[in-house]
Amino acid sequence: MEAWHALLAPLPPEATPCRQPVAPPEVLATPTGAAVAGWEQLVVELSAGAAGLRVVMVVLDATGQPISASDMVLYRSEVAGGSGAEGACSSVEIHQESVGGRLEPDGMFRGTHWRMVGREPINDEDPKWESTPSEPSVADVAGLKALVAELLRRQSRITGRPSFPGPDRGV
Repeated sequence: MEAWHALLAPLPPEATPCRQPVAPPEVLATPTGAAVAGWEQLVVELSAGAAGLRVVMVVLDATGQPISASDMVLYRSEVAGGSGAEGACSSVEIHQESVGGRLEPDGMFRGTHWRMVGREPINDEDPKWESTPSEPSVADVAGLKALVAELLRRQSRITGRPSFPGPDRGV
């Protein structure tokens, strides 16, 4: 397993955030889209191949202030089981963990830590997930805020524009 393939783990040095609007132009051109005009998201997507993936995202308001963040890691593993005429059958187990929510102006974080497990659906089956929400720990919040600061730093290095997390967001 890659060191970065864990919730709230440091990102690999070569991981570069992609900066994009939070909605496509056709949505932003509507009255509904006007509410998020100028908002952008910084996204790092990391693939661990068949073992899973990790996605870190920060949403910035029109002033460039981070207002929301999440880190999600998905683990995928084959599980042997049963036997039949063609030998052992296997299924794929999925384990997903995430921390995400809103970064408040007073520095508070309002979010949820999710743990989900289940088998990968076969054909057109509906997924059957066991989902467990919990309050993020102090360490979860600190880890997520460190990732926000790191994505802002990396984006600033790319664009040459200073990114400011601002002391009011506690980042």
